[in-house]
Amino acid sequence: MSESYVIIGDGIAGSSAAETIREAKPNADVTVITDEGEALYNRILIKEFAKGKLPEAPISIHEEDWYAERDIDLELNTFVTDVDPDAHEVHTHDSGTFEYDKLLVATGGTPTQLPVDNSDADGIHHFWTFQDARRIAEHAEQAETGVVVGAGLLGIDLAAICGEQDVDAHYIMRGNRWWRYGLSLEGAEIIHNALEEKGVTPVLESGVNGFETDDEGNVVATLDADGNEYDSEFVGIAIGLNFNAEYLQGTGVETDNGVVVDQYMQTGVDDIYAAGDITRFYDVILGEYTQNGSWGSAKQQGVIAAKNMVADDEAEEFRWVTSYSITHFDFPFLSFGFPTLGDDDCERKYSDTEWRRLAFKDGKLIGGVLIGDIAPQGKYKDLIRKEVDVADQKDILLEKEFDPDKLALPQEQ
Repeated sequence: MSESYVIIGDGIAGSSAAETIREAKPNADVTVITDEGEALYNRILIKEFAKGKLPEAPISIHEEDWYAERDIDLELNTFVTDVDPDAHEVHTHDSGTFEYDKLLVATGGTPTQLPVDNSDADGIHHFWTFQDARRIAEHAEQAETGVVVGAGLLGIDLAAICGEQDVDAHYIMRGNRWWRYGLSLEGAEIIHNALEEKGVTPVLESGVNGFETDDEGNVVATLDADGNEYDSEFVGIAIGLNFNAEYLQGTGVETDNGVVVDQYMQTGVDDIYAAGDITRFYDVILGEYTQNGSWGSAKQQGVIAAKNMVADDEAEEFRWVTSYSITHFDFPFLSFGFPTLGDDDCERKYSDTEWRRLAFKDGKLIGGVLIGDIAPQGKYKDLIRKEVDVADQKDILLEKEFDPDKLALPQEQ
């Protein structure tokens, strides 16, 4: 009998895993299960669609024919209810049972709802799927006023959508700056100024206490923690993800704000792997368990998981330096590695729209943020991969035209 591989989730992690398995095992049964009603699309580009910058056509990556051509069984609109690791079975709500030899969990997460009154009112949006983007684009085109909640990388996407759609918006943040774990006040000031140029007003050190609605249940105003009221026909919320792992209860698979896997994407349960946003993985460069929600990381995790699923033993470990870029302003923004972690850092401002910050752990570079000039990213990523002590050479690292050849590194590196 042929081997059976089941993948729950058709994001970039699940899809890249399916493709990798098919290439390695031409005769295996490969099934991809997703609760969405459409095949893989580009999550990076849906924000550009919602901003009105792109039509729908470039967003889709795989049509259903792509799976059929590769003899991959794609099960759309299919809801997994539980997994039986002893029987090696995946149970669904009304689509039957799928048997597996190896199982990949790649279901990502669901946006967290704000725990305040009327947070489920019409006109309040969470941004995660292509369908979310369609609703956001349609509503933002019509709205005149708005509020965005969540001072992270998804929150700023919603703020940029408001700016491009001419929504007069307030961006409410709990801390004293945007992305306070990755930026200093000096770096965040560049972002705040850029938001204001887009017509989005940062509201710092505040929070949301509730929403007001009209008689039809549509949101009309947002109440902040200081008692201020903001007119808001449109509200976007991005305060984190709840990871979709309910169906793993009782399986023995460890969860800790995500599905815990080792560097091979293997869970603690035989024949069950996980990849993508849902994972809390062991990062071999960082030397600890962590998470990362970037597209490139998810894709690579899917590939690594698949290689290990088809191998007789651990074939390849996940070793990746990720990056995440923002293209909402007149200047580029890029984070790489783990800029919010570490025990030491350094930064420098070069102009009103150019700033750089580097983060270190135990003397080694582990991440950073580049605003205005992202050209040095490749050089910094190479240093992270080399795992060498460089924290004592910050002046060289922060030179505008950074030259790694100036660093004093061990000969073997």
